[in-house]
Amino acid sequence: MSELQVDAGKKGGAEGGKDGGKKKAKNAAGDSGGRAELSPPPEYIDERLALYTKLKAEHDALMAERAAKDSRAIKVTLPDGKVVDAESWKTTPYQVACGISQGLADNTFDDEEAQAVYWHSSAHILGEAMERVYGGCLCYGPPIESGFYYDMFLENNEGVSSNDFPCLENLCKKIMKEKQPFERLEIKKETLLEMFKYNTFKCRILNEKVTTPTTTVYRCGPLIDLCRGPHVRHTGKIKALKVHKNSSTYWEGKADMETLQRIYGISFPDPKMLKEWEKFQEEAKNRDHRKLGREQDLFFFHDLSPGSCFFMPKGAFIYNTLIEFIRSEYRKRGFQEVVSPNIYNSKLWQTSGHWQHYSENMFSFEVEKETFALKPMNCPGHCLMFDHRPRSWRELPIRMADFGVLHRNELSGALTGPHSCPPLPAG
Repeated sequence: MSELQVDAGKKGGAEGGKDGGKKKAKNAAGDSGGRAELSPPPEYIDERLALYTKLKAEHDALMAERAAKDSRAIKVTLPDGKVVDAESWKTTPYQVACGISQGLADNTFDDEEAQAVYWHSSAHILGEAMERVYGGCLCYGPPIESGFYYDMFLENNEGVSSNDFPCLENLCKKIMKEKQPFERLEIKKETLLEMFKYNTFKCRILNEKVTTPTTTVYRCGPLIDLCRGPHVRHTGKIKALKVHKNSSTYWEGKADMETLQRIYGISFPDPKMLKEWEKFQEEAKNRDHRKLGREQDLFFFHDLSPGSCFFMPKGAFIYNTLIEFIRSEYRKRGFQEVVSPNIYNSKLWQTSGHWQHYSENMFSFEVEKETFALKPMNCPGHCLMFDHRPRSWRELPIRMADFGVLHRNELSGALTGPHSCPPLPAG
């Protein structure tokens, strides 16, 4: 089931999760520090699959009966206006696409929506491998801007190690080679609660977010997961997959909830594309501003001010040069520079609507029984500046620029350098 991507900051965790406390077996890649596929597999996999198989057989019998009884000739109108012949209850969208072009049906990857489907299907492959290696409870596994990830809850504060990646990748390759078909099935909510009774998190999703009597699951191999889809036809469509990063995070991004283990992956329809991606990642590491900042003594971070950047003299020179450049651009574009406070009463944020949706990401404190907060953005303060005296339409548009220092209470691990660390200046 998809959700917001980690890159937004809220869902992030500390990268490089700690190794679990259990002794790990030698994995298939020969890495003695990593894990191996569980033998026997977790009991819930067979129990879940048995219930699904029964429901799928009933569904297929019903569909066959309807097709025999109600099937008739229909016309399908394509986006370009072309009309093709089809048969109700029998013709699929894939068959229509094949009638246009086999390449269109099978090979689309450069389209943004198709890429999201490709990476979503890849996430399910990773999820299947994670269940077979860790035996934990899968949570969310969405596509993101640069690949996909899957979250999993592990008992006894166990963690994930990069030493586990070879085992996961080998298992993913095996799953891809098997060409496991993706099957979609609509199931009643109460039946799904029985199917996922072993997984507290799936039950929460069903109870808290599914408001309809039924919802859909997708199956590939032994994996069955809550999912809206769509997916590629089978796992063999994924030609190259790499597990490249892990982190820890919290359920729903809330620090008072359970800690989850997150594993990131990337996949492509051509192994050459994966090699190009790996080359780019290596080059990006050498150009990483965090690495260059340390090496060139531009800035550093310290645990006594988490997420806050200390600019050294050379870094401060670059910082001030950028500020002057931005100022010159503001003047060209008709902006006027203002200076606004850093702390506001929470009433301002309640009026603006930020408090209802963003308060957990703000640094707040109480003074004389009133709640105040450090500003995470400038705009509400600028609204007060606009409102402090009568205005005429002749003054519009009013363009304010503010190098205010913003503070955002991001989760540990969601910060990736000065561009997203509190405090940060903003125009």
